Amino acid sequence: MLSLKGIHHIAIIASDYEKSKRFYTEILGFKIDSEINREERKSFKLDLSLNGEYVIELFSFPEPPKRPSRPESTGLRHLAFKVDNIEEAIEELLRHDVQPEPIRIDHLTGKKFTFFSDPDDLPLELYEA
Repeated sequence: MLSLKGIHHIAIIASDYEKSKRFYTEILGFKIDSEINREERKSFKLDLSLNGEYVIELFSFPEPPKRPSRPESTGLRHLAFKVDNIEEAIEELLRHDVQPEPIRIDHLTGKKFTFFSDPDDLPLELYEA
């Protein structure tokens, strides 16, 4: 068995780099650790962290192909974020015109959760911890 220590990062390719950069930093609150212009690839790479932990690499590429993400397709299904208060988190999303789905209750844990999408329709989840 591998001796994994945790998840190092999640890579996301954005169709509109600036729009996604604003979404992940200004709406979701990720901190920019570094931003690199990879001129030879016509690409940017943005390293983002949350609560001091490196989490997301956000990339731009010229004309990336679309990947189906809904309703249920093979591959990464969604990315979930822990929150203390889901109602407060939803209010913040709504202030930025991000429309989450109605709150659901996890029948196994009794915890509240909801889904919303990033600018490229990547499914994201808020899960009340």
